[in-house]
Amino acid sequence: MNWKTTLLAGVTTIALTSQAYADTTLKLVEVITSPERTETLKGLVAEYEAANPGVTVEITSLPWGQAFEKFATMVSAGQTPDIVEMPDTWLTLYANNGALESLEPYLAKWDGAETLNDRALEFARSAGNTAYMLPYGFYLRAMFYNKKLFEEAGVTEVPETLEDFRAAAQKVSDLPGKYGYCMRGGPGGLNGWVMFGAAMAGSNDFFTEDGQSTFNSDGWKNGLEYLVDIYKDGLAPKDSLNWGFNEIVAGFYSGTCAMLDQDPDALIAISSRMKEEDFGVTTMPKGPSGKAFPTIGYAGWSIFSNSEHKDEAWKLIAHLESKDSNLTWNKRIGALPIHNGAESDPFFASPQFAGWFAELSDPDVHPTVMPTHLEEFAFFKDSLVIRTSQEAMLGRITPEELANQWAEYLTPAQKNWMQANQ
Repeated sequence: MNWKTTLLAGVTTIALTSQAYADTTLKLVEVITSPERTETLKGLVAEYEAANPGVTVEITSLPWGQAFEKFATMVSAGQTPDIVEMPDTWLTLYANNGALESLEPYLAKWDGAETLNDRALEFARSAGNTAYMLPYGFYLRAMFYNKKLFEEAGVTEVPETLEDFRAAAQKVSDLPGKYGYCMRGGPGGLNGWVMFGAAMAGSNDFFTEDGQSTFNSDGWKNGLEYLVDIYKDGLAPKDSLNWGFNEIVAGFYSGTCAMLDQDPDALIAISSRMKEEDFGVTTMPKGPSGKAFPTIGYAGWSIFSNSEHKDEAWKLIAHLESKDSNLTWNKRIGALPIHNGAESDPFFASPQFAGWFAELSDPDVHPTVMPTHLEEFAFFKDSLVIRTSQEAMLGRITPEELANQWAEYLTPAQKNWMQANQ
């Protein structure tokens, strides 16, 4: 080979390499979607693309109400993305199936890991003690209340107990066209059933030591019946049977119902439509034991193990999860940030977040993490719970039958997990 051929071959190799780099497209799927979130994500992605010329990011947004089924269909059809927004309730399912790439080698070399709080790393490694995702924020439930509706209904004290909550809901529901509680009977409704069930039971233990589900224990059954009665007695709107996140939030800021249990992300829509002095945020109501059990959840970013662009995918995640980007993201979506020191940011030090920080500092409040270690939990939460709870709300099955069905599903799942992890 003469020098001209060698030179030509080198030029061709460089050209092909450059072209391959220029044609790199990362596919990202978001599943907890809203216009605000998507626009924020696009802005952060644009920063990444500007810093990494030749790499483009293709974003697919799935509506949360159908996200579990739609994404599972995509995966079954081999249409896997490079990066997926991973809810806590899906993590074990995909991690245990070998679908996700371990992020441990990347975290070990990432400067941003130095400021991650302990909870972020704990949740990241909740599947097999390996970081198959990196959380971007935490969602802790608290109770919103409409001060103007309370005043109109003659509710003089913010509800602190389940009895107070029921009494306040009844007074508001006596007003024409008003209801006490924005019930989430559709997608994402499990949190409410768990919080009221645990409050009535005085415990957030989902299983006994031998793996039996506690859902059909007396305390939990009483809690499920309490919430079924809220709906059947007309203290929640009739169509709340099918309400998801957007509907319950709209029900609150429109003044249809006076109380709403939600995470800080609800502040995005509520604070833009209600005056700060017209609503408050307080601790979830406490049960007979004097304890409350608000759920705490998280979501983050995962890389699929069959991605052909894992390094580029990690660089995108590292950008999205950097301290500055994470603050920007969580300010817009309403979750609590993952980096130490974020609580001193003026935005999170504002009065709007006081309810959540009061909840966190109350020794009788016990944040509850869902049993996401079970592969079967995603189906339980996003399918079985919705169908069966709606049947109970409509009176087709009793609260006891509802509790028994949930326990019958989760008990063998827990026992199988225990056997596999002895």
